[in-house]
Amino acid sequence: MKNVILEVAYNKKVSNDIYQMRLMGDTRAIKNYDEFIEIKLDGYYLRRPISVMDFTDSYVDILYKVLGHGTKDMTSYKEGQKLDVLIGLGNGFDITKAKKPVLIAGGIGVAPLIGLAKGFIDRGIKPVFIYGARSKDDIVMTNLISEYADLKICTDDGSLGYKGNVVSFLKSLNLDFDYYYACGPQVMLKFLALDFKNGEVSLEARMGCGFGACMGCSIETTNGPKRVCKEGPVFDASEVIF
Repeated sequence: MKNVILEVAYNKKVSNDIYQMRLMGDTRAIKNYDEFIEIKLDGYYLRRPISVMDFTDSYVDILYKVLGHGTKDMTSYKEGQKLDVLIGLGNGFDITKAKKPVLIAGGIGVAPLIGLAKGFIDRGIKPVFIYGARSKDDIVMTNLISEYADLKICTDDGSLGYKGNVVSFLKSLNLDFDYYYACGPQVMLKFLALDFKNGEVSLEARMGCGFGACMGCSIETTNGPKRVCKEGPVFDASEVIF
C-alpha cells in the first residue's frame, strides 16, 4: 500500500451514469489487475474503493458508476485536480492460471476485466469476454474490449445481444475454456460459482479502512473468515461461501 497524490487527467462520461477517470502520478505500487484504489473525497469520512481498470507506472484508469452522493461529487472533478489516493490495495487476478480464459463481467464489474483482457493480449492470448447488463444503455467500452477480446454481450431485457443473464449465456455457448475470471453482482457470482468451480471471482464489500485493519469487510470462506480488502478482492470461486 502507498499513499500518493494523483492528478486528474480526464474525467469523462461514457454512459448516463458511468464515468471513466484517469489519474496521473506515481502509480508504481499497483502490480496486478483488479487491485483497487481508495480515493479521499472532501466532506466524506470514508474513502471510496474503486477497482483498477488499467494502469502503468505513471497512471491508473478507473471506471465508476454514480450510486450515491460521493460518486456523484466525483463527476465534478476537473482536469488538473489533485486527489489523495491509496494505491496497491488488495490482491488481483492470477493471469497465469489460464491458457483458454473466459472473462465474465456483470454491470460495472466490467472495469477490472478490461485491464485483464489487455494483460492476456500482452501474453499472446485472446480471451472470450462475456459482458452482461440490464439493457443496452448499461453496456460501455465495447470498442476497447473488442480490441483485446472476443466480445459476447447479453442483456436482461434483450435490447442487445443474448436475452438473459451471463450464467445462462455461458451455458448456451458451450465454450472450450480452462479457467474463468468474473466480476459483477454477488448474485451473479454465486450462481456462476455453483455451476463452474474452476475460476476466480472478484467481490465487492463495504470497507472501513481498505487495508485489513478494521475487519469490516470480512466474508465466510471454506478456509475461515477472510477480508475482501486484504485477502481479496479476488478469491477462488470454490472457496467463497455465498
